[in-house]
Amino acid sequence: SREYFTVAILAQAESRHPYRAHFPIAPESFQLGNMVKYSREATNGSKSCKAMGVDLRVHYKNTYETARAIKGMALRTAQAYLEDVCEKKRCVPFRKYTGCIGRTPQAKEFKMSQGRWPVKSAKILLGLLRNAESNAEFKNLDTENLTITHIQVSMAQQGRRRTFRAHGRVNAYMNCPCHVEMLLEEKEEAVDKPSEEVKAKKFTKKQLAKRRLKVGGDQ
Repeated sequence: SREYFTVAILAQAESRHPYRAHFPIAPESFQLGNMVKYSREATNGSKSCKAMGVDLRVHYKNTYETARAIKGMALRTAQAYLEDVCEKKRCVPFRKYTGCIGRTPQAKEFKMSQGRWPVKSAKILLGLLRNAESNAEFKNLDTENLTITHIQVSMAQQGRRRTFRAHGRVNAYMNCPCHVEMLLEEKEEAVDKPSEEVKAKKFTKKQLAKRRLKVGGDQ
């Protein structure tokens, strides 16, 4: 339970840092619902669903390019595309982070030349799409009509490690995790515009005189 979890953390803090044990830890600090915030909200909340992943152990740059490739796709189209990326049938075009990225003919599909197959990023995004789909089913939305209108990948706090080099030197050995958030919305049905009555054009006296000259010539 939450109370047992709080007592366990207090005991651990007291064993490691006796001078910090008198600071209380509020149980509300463990409620993640108050901390979740999206950078963008849907125009119609009842016709949309969300999904978010925090501190994902996957490279930021690869995930950024993969998310950029599926933005604007339908849910089923994005899932099929990511599965093809995992099987290396289609590639992810690299548009922003292009340093030392090899070229592949599969990138011609996106009018690019550089591309890769970030399988781990594709699997992470597939899991988030699955989560968003289940959220949509819970809200009784049509999952066949969902489109990824917003997806954002942000850099998370780097994990700190060290690697030992020659001559007693020590260098940083850090990873680059990321946060991912996405927003899916139902497509609005197209409504035909009602036909408007054609209004008669009005001409000035000068325009009418010019039109008479064009019709009658010099007469």
